[in-house]
Amino acid sequence: MIRFENDYTEGAHERILKRLIETNEEQTPGYGMDEHCEKARGFIRKECEAPEADVHFLVGGTQTNTTIIASILRPYQGAIAAESGHIATHETGAIEATGHKVLTLPSEDGKITADQVKELVDAHWRDASPEHSVQPGLVYISNPTENGTTYTKAELEALNKVCEACQLPLIIDGARLGYGLASPDNDITLADYARLCDVFYIGGTKIGAMFGEAVVIINESLKKDFRYLIKQRGGLLAKGRLLGIQFETLFEDGLYYEVSKHAVDMALILRQAFVENGFALRYDSTTNQQFPILPEYVIAELSNNYSFSHWEKVDARHSAVRFCTSWATKKEHVEMFVNDLHRVCIRS
Repeated sequence: MIRFENDYTEGAHERILKRLIETNEEQTPGYGMDEHCEKARGFIRKECEAPEADVHFLVGGTQTNTTIIASILRPYQGAIAAESGHIATHETGAIEATGHKVLTLPSEDGKITADQVKELVDAHWRDASPEHSVQPGLVYISNPTENGTTYTKAELEALNKVCEACQLPLIIDGARLGYGLASPDNDITLADYARLCDVFYIGGTKIGAMFGEAVVIINESLKKDFRYLIKQRGGLLAKGRLLGIQFETLFEDGLYYEVSKHAVDMALILRQAFVENGFALRYDSTTNQQFPILPEYVIAELSNNYSFSHWEKVDARHSAVRFCTSWATKKEHVEMFVNDLHRVCIRS
């Protein structure tokens, strides 16, 4: 079985494994205070052109989102997000479990707009008794989105502008940030992220690391006591160097960008094959996630040898499915799939 259902089916890039073995018997301080974490912070600050940024390493995406959001919001505030946003759909109510409501906005492609944010905030404050409803406290987006789509720099700048006007921190879930950076449609750099948002994180779990996310805090007012929140939320890893070594390896010579581009290149081969065989795409994604709409008989045939995710039923005989490539996807597996797709289509 060749697996395309997600981008964390494999372990870690061989260079990371090599570095972990090489440093295995080093004795270092714990909790992210070692030299490997400090080197990784330096590399990330340089890439972001943000020398004053605070950089913290956590283990996984849900833990990272809940820690960031809990550190920002007052008890009566909520997080604005797309209705398909990760915190609204795939984190088992983790944000609500911390006492904060997710205030969702409708979205066809996974993105939200500056106008939508302003309308929601204005509606709250127009209410004669606003204290009876959850106050908007921050704006959350992911880039790429759950649907593989990406924000443009202009869209991010517009969100930044409205967030500043409404005094709402803008946070960006970057679990797949590298795959967004590698998209041929992308016009945003890490330096742009540092300029246009208050907090974002750089995903490692889905992009070559065994595990780990790097939180980058830009807004000075949000830096204070963040390590206390990490500890309280169970995220302060005693063997913190395991995180630092991974991000040090990913960023010391561009490996993060290299493996991200590979995944996107593989996904675009799949995209082309779906289009050439006459299949529509549910979302216009040029990242590592592709969402073809396939007949049920094609899905059944392909499922004999390939694993991928069911996304949504489109009609009685068609469903949108998700194919997800990763830093480790083999080109020969992609080519094998393309040949099998052609064969199934010709035979039908």
